[in-house]
Amino acid sequence: MTLISSISGIRGTIGGRPGDNLTPADIIRFTTAFGRWVIEKTGNRVVVVGRDARISGEMVNRLVCGTLQSIGINVVDLGLSTTPTVEIAVPLEKAGGGIILTASHNPKHWNALKLLNDKGEFLSAADGAEVLALTDSDMEFSTVDEIGEYQTRNHYIRTHIDQILALDMVDVKAIRDRKFRIVIDCVNSTGGISVPELLHALGVTDLVELFCAPNGRFPHNPEPLPEYLGTIAQEVKLQKADLGIVVDPDVDRLALVCEDGEMFGEEYTLVAVADYVLRHRKGPTVSNLSSTQALGDVAEKHGVKHYQAAVGEVNVVTRMKAVGSVIGGEGNGGIILPELHYGRDALVGIALFLSHLAKYGKSASMLRASYPNYFMAKKKMDLPEGVSVQSVLDQVAEKYTQYPQNKEDGLKITMDKEWVHLRASNTEPIVRIYAESDSPVTAENIAARLMQDMSEITK
Repeated sequence: MTLISSISGIRGTIGGRPGDNLTPADIIRFTTAFGRWVIEKTGNRVVVVGRDARISGEMVNRLVCGTLQSIGINVVDLGLSTTPTVEIAVPLEKAGGGIILTASHNPKHWNALKLLNDKGEFLSAADGAEVLALTDSDMEFSTVDEIGEYQTRNHYIRTHIDQILALDMVDVKAIRDRKFRIVIDCVNSTGGISVPELLHALGVTDLVELFCAPNGRFPHNPEPLPEYLGTIAQEVKLQKADLGIVVDPDVDRLALVCEDGEMFGEEYTLVAVADYVLRHRKGPTVSNLSSTQALGDVAEKHGVKHYQAAVGEVNVVTRMKAVGSVIGGEGNGGIILPELHYGRDALVGIALFLSHLAKYGKSASMLRASYPNYFMAKKKMDLPEGVSVQSVLDQVAEKYTQYPQNKEDGLKITMDKEWVHLRASNTEPIVRIYAESDSPVTAENIAARLMQDMSEITK
């Protein structure tokens, strides 16, 4: 069992002992620290809370909302919602911050508190460090006359959808005219509420719903990776559908399945959406260091610059703001459209992709074939307890000094047409290894070679 406290929030497995797992004591301590930080930082005593549908969500929600009230904060509870919806709601409610209760792609026994500032964006490293520092201070609670108020709001998913429909790049008529048949897999979380509503608003009437009951009982591993999407791939072919759409439990990641049951590729969700956006808005693109170079190729095609940032949504957003990016995100299916808000958003990704596919006029597989074809090997590796990840990466870097290296986030080594990125995970006690090439065999071999290097170093 695991508890991970970081600048982005607290994440862990439900049950067990305080300090080792995500227990009520840890939730109260961390929520108190964040609430105090909001008051001290902004003077604002309003916090928006929303959650995905995982089994522990209601219990965690009650603890968080009650704790915020106990320190004099007024709570706006969105209930079952999505991460991007909460991000949109924070500034609309003129709140001092937000808390999203979701462990994103992690299995059902995990949950987390993701923290937002008053702009509805994830905390910066400096702000996150301030919150962490407050977790070690004494807790003090409000008197009975100073307890915060509690209100619910149930309209924000519709507000979110309305804002998406208002984007001039979203072409509802083109989508409606294509008469798409679409299969969706919402992993029995809040995508089961938001995705069908969005698709109906976009004019999609022929919809096959898989796992759309928001009960938190994930029918498969909730990370939208090809190895977990066999059911929807078969259903797309069986139903002779035009597309399959998959979201993760908190609806900030988007994966797509072509009409032939083949994966569009989560790396290529951002590539395709960026291609469409750049046809309407010229400006830089941004992705993280672990994302496919195909996005850089698309940016070059449109005559704009492509930039990379450290892994983590807040890092991508910071770089996007710095360079004036019109579209960005992460290769895990995360789309960030600044015109809407600075956060990964599967719902706006769906609307933009369907607009693109509708105007393209051909199949999803043909659209995928129109982009540069790279293959990525994604691995993860446990290191022995007590081993310094940085020390291991330094030794790997020394072995490959003949190649260009980027040490902004772990270690990225560029080898002619290939690259490999090694970094400690922000959410799990592992090292992640990403390698990309125009050959799947080469990508796998590069990842295997680097994993072997690290194994030998840690013997």
